[in-house]
Amino acid sequence: MPRSTTRKTNPPSAAAIEELYLQAPPMDQVNMVREGVPWDVCEGYMCSVGMNDQAAAAMLHIPPRTLARRKKGRLDPQESERLLRLVRLVAKASQVLGTRAKALHWLGAPNRALGGAKPVSLLDTDIGTQAAEEVLARIEYGVIS
Repeated sequence: MPRSTTRKTNPPSAAAIEELYLQAPPMDQVNMVREGVPWDVCEGYMCSVGMNDQAAAAMLHIPPRTLARRKKGRLDPQESERLLRLVRLVAKASQVLGTRAKALHWLGAPNRALGGAKPVSLLDTDIGTQAAEEVLARIEYGVIS
């Protein structure tokens, strides 16, 4: 029998995801969140920032079994928003700290200015994300935290 010539497409790169979601006008971002981020985009981004399925489930604030079900389609709007918070924070941290490696280290390290919390652990709420962004703003402007 002939083999299928269907090729699986590679998920978009982290830079492409950041550009797609962060450069879009606000109302397009709202629509992307409401539609739900496709799983392959989420998976590609999580891999690019060094997160396995367990870490992704924790960051998205969902049980691992729910994450397994999402692999067949899209994230729901709340999960999509949490993913886009991560995209936004990684991009900002990379800009402020100079490299993606430094940004990822900063995201995963306990931070005194955040009460000892890891910035990535705060992405389940908008308030937590804003607190992490404020720390980055202080770093960017040289304000001691």
